Amino acid sequence: MMSRRFSRCLLTPDDFAPSQPDLRVVGAFNPGAVATEHGVVLLIRVAEAPRQTRPGFVGLPRWDLEAGAIVIDWLADQDLIVVDARVVKIRATGLLRLTSTSHLRVVRSADGRTLDPGELILRPSLVCETYGIEDPRITPIEGRFYITYVAVSPHGAATALASTLDFSSFQFHGPIFCPENKDVVLFPERIGGQYFALHRPTTAHDFCRPEIWLASSPDLLHWGRHQPLLSATTGWDRGRIGAGTPPIRTREGWLVIYHGNDKGEGECGIGSYGAGVLLLDLDQPWMIRSAGVQILAPELEQECKGFVPNVVFPTGIIQQEELLLIYAGAADTATSLVELGLADLMLSGLSLVS
Repeated sequence: MMSRRFSRCLLTPDDFAPSQPDLRVVGAFNPGAVATEHGVVLLIRVAEAPRQTRPGFVGLPRWDLEAGAIVIDWLADQDLIVVDARVVKIRATGLLRLTSTSHLRVVRSADGRTLDPGELILRPSLVCETYGIEDPRITPIEGRFYITYVAVSPHGAATALASTLDFSSFQFHGPIFCPENKDVVLFPERIGGQYFALHRPTTAHDFCRPEIWLASSPDLLHWGRHQPLLSATTGWDRGRIGAGTPPIRTREGWLVIYHGNDKGEGECGIGSYGAGVLLLDLDQPWMIRSAGVQILAPELEQECKGFVPNVVFPTGIIQQEELLLIYAGAADTATSLVELGLADLMLSGLSLVS
């Protein structure tokens, strides 16, 4: 595990007012982050749940696109199976529902360390976003900022694309990876004339351990040439694996901070989420130069206690000379900042992959 140069909790649910009077904010986490000419911008995932409680019932929120508001479906306790704090299963159908719904909010900062939460809200606007929009990643490409985010609905968890020039107005391009697919991060430049992305397909049948895949595109909208890139190990990332922060260019290769989960087969609970480092060839990103070493694990109070305990989930990264500012979700509740030295990371004993 790497020694953190600095770490602090940046945002909590108390920093945000709910979007509706009948809701309460239960999470402010998993932020996208990018440096602009006017400072750092974060897109925060803000999760909300019903403020009201009804004995014997569970309130399940969803976006009513026609009304432009969140409505609550109240289901009886006996009609549900609790999967974990985030998800319930409807007994009659076997289908899942989320116990909260998420939208995105713009937060600005002059230095990336002190934040000024704003009021601009990005709300669901598509049928594929009925259960909310989650976990944005931001990549600057050719003068524009591109945002990949998870769109959740009765059709599953897909990945959609938005873009902006100023984080004041946005263009929404719709789904680019169909369900079930999450943790999509874009490379910040073309490689061999093509755009590239890392993504995490999820299947209902476990023919292999969880994997990160690579895909390419001529236009950021149509993706193909999908190929498996990195598989989970039997250790800290055995339960789940996925891209965390968008790749950044270094002299040694494309540097990606990715997440892993250590829940083993047959184990109860959710498991612990940590982070590792992946280094890909600059010209051939399907070639792994190093991978596998865990660099972050839950250790601070905000990472160990919360809505989902023991989670550090990196989603944003900014390089300031030889310092890396890594923005992460903490326990599916708060947003934290971890500062690492780039040289320290490169010398941290990365395991070479043949």
